[in-house]
Amino acid sequence: MTEQSPDWPAKNWVATGPRKAGAPLLVTAELPSDVLGWADALRRAHYPPERNRLRAHVTLFHALPPSVEEELIDLLSDLARAAPPPARIEGLMKLGTGTALSIESLEMVALHAEIAERMHGLLTQQDAQPLRLHVTIQNKVTAQAARALQAELAPQLQPRKFRFRGFGLYAWEDGLWRPIRLISFRG
Repeated sequence: MTEQSPDWPAKNWVATGPRKAGAPLLVTAELPSDVLGWADALRRAHYPPERNRLRAHVTLFHALPPSVEEELIDLLSDLARAAPPPARIEGLMKLGTGTALSIESLEMVALHAEIAERMHGLLTQQDAQPLRLHVTIQNKVTAQAARALQAELAPQLQPRKFRFRGFGLYAWEDGLWRPIRLISFRG
């Protein structure tokens, strides 16, 4: 059963129509509403509008095969029996041609490692890399524009504590996300 809430999913980034066969699966660490609203406002303000097709998000896995959907739902449900993992926005992350909010969460990194272990052999090169939790608020701009935003935001950005609210499971369909399941932490 898909959990519904006022901010999940935001309709402007959701795939519609019949589900696309073979679409890879994404797994996210879902932000609480207040942090999501704040981060999404930063993304809307600074991401090139012609490229901004998604809301603010924390991606754990970018492209898992659709054949593991049921196993993944079971695994995420088991892991979500835990308490919501604490996290903290530490500052800015330089992306070269973009900017992100850097997130520290040892607990979410450990949960990611458990998922990666179960999905061993199915991970893309991108998903097999060490996890750097972040929310991209600007991308695909010039390095100069990225540095300018970082110089503007750095003095204003204060560390911010929060707890992840759950895992999101989506299908990636032609650049849009199709929500499959939101699995809330229950511990």
